[in-house]
Order: sequence, then C-alpha cells, then structure tokens
Amino acid sequence: MHRRSLLNHLTAACALASLPGLAQAQAQPRWTVPLEQLQERVAQRFPLRYPVQGMLDLTVHTPQLAALPAANRLSAAMAVDAAGQALRRAHSGQLVVEFALRYEPSDRTVRAHQLRLARLQFPTLQPAVVELLNVYGPALAQQSLMEVVLHQVKPQELALLDGLGLQPGPLVVTERGVTVEMVPAAPVRSPG
Repeated sequence: MHRRSLLNHLTAACALASLPGLAQAQAQPRWTVPLEQLQERVAQRFPLRYPVQGMLDLTVHTPQLAALPAANRLSAAMAVDAAGQALRRAHSGQLVVEFALRYEPSDRTVRAHQLRLARLQFPTLQPAVVELLNVYGPALAQQSLMEVVLHQVKPQELALLDGLGLQPGPLVVTERGVTVEMVPAAPVRSPG
C-alpha cells in the first residue's frame, strides 16, 4: 500500500513537472501565467459603456496591462471616450488603475482586486467637467476591472497538485507575468 502511494506521488510529480510554464525552485513548484495571456483574457470584457447621470456616456476600451513587480500589482491603462448631451463633441481621455491579484478557490480563478485609481484625464475637456468625471473615476475603475477574471486554472492541473498535497498560494507579479506559488494544502478536517 505504501509503495503504491509513493508511486502515485512520483507519477503526479513527473506529470506536474511537465505542465507548461511550471518551474522547480528550491523543491517548491510554481508556474507563471504570461502577461500576454492575462491581456487576452481581460480584453474579452471590453469595450464597456457607462452613462453618467443622463448627461454623458463614457466608453472604456480594452486595457493595456503592465506589470508593477516592485508593488506586486498590475496596472491597466484604458482609453476612455466621453460623449453626450452635456458635451459639444466627443472627447478622448485615459483611465489608469492599479490592482492586486487574488486566487479564488471556488472557481479556480486569478482575479483583480484592491483597485486603486491612478489617473483619469481628458486633455480637451473643461476643468469643471474633468473634476466631475474624477468623482466618478473610482466607481468607473471598480466597475471596469473589480474582480475581473484574469486566469483560470484547469481542473487537471489542480488534480495533479492535489495528488502532491499542494494548492495555489501566493501570487507574485514579475516582469513576465504572474507567478503562482504552490504551498502545502491545508489538511481536510472530517466533521464530528
């Protein structure tokens, strides 16, 4: 019985080592999700349109993601168009947000959270209108990217990790993308 368990663990370890992007570092497995793959996933949600109190409409275009390894965060720069009754013509601007990442075990996803508005600017708008838009900026950032799924771990990847007694742990932003560290799984407690 012990031999079979050992063989199963060795088989799982070999299979885990063959996963794309997986690296062994000090005997602690991890894998990196490339920034390009995160970009493709987030682009599926855009463009988004938001009305602002019946005065104007904002259109938020696909973000361009950038890694901020020193802060362990990502940034997203999005072109924003403003048009509507309150404006004489359409205006273009930019919304930049920064966010952290978290792993959601219920659906095996890596999600954006802890959003922070870095900048909302419209060079051709009157300062009073820009000030009004900056009031809506944090809400716009939240609606655009809060809890957006950036990556989903495949069930077969988790099955291999489970076989080794591991689970996804800390998420580390690097220049190349997001590295998912593997940590020992918490023991399952039986009821009673």
